[in-house]
Amino acid sequence: MEIAATLLEMNGAVVEQAENGQIAVERYLQTEPGGFDAILMDVQMPVMDGCEAARQIRACGRADAQQIPIIATTANAFAEDVSAVLAAGMDAHVRKPLDIKKLCAILSQLCGGNSDEREIAGKASE
Repeated sequence: MEIAATLLEMNGAVVEQAENGQIAVERYLQTEPGGFDAILMDVQMPVMDGCEAARQIRACGRADAQQIPIIATTANAFAEDVSAVLAAGMDAHVRKPLDIKKLCAILSQLCGGNSDEREIAGKASE
């Protein structure tokens, strides 16, 4: 998580870290709609995994819950793993170890092209 946060911050992102999926959901729900521009979600986390956290965010009923980009990070890159994160409501899948250029490009694409000014809720347990 610290490495991913540092790399993202070096590329202009503001990162808020969560130690597990439950905390990530709670932090998202505690912010005003639009408080985060994207969520980087590790698939394999303690307490609540990334797929369940994404499902809870998508189902919470907030105005921005269906639009906020959620990007999965995982070492698992088989087709069924990608399908599982997409079925959970995530918008993209990035394989670990993270390719920061690829991740920044995905963030830029999903966040409307200006990710260096966007706040990213980060969770990647590396």
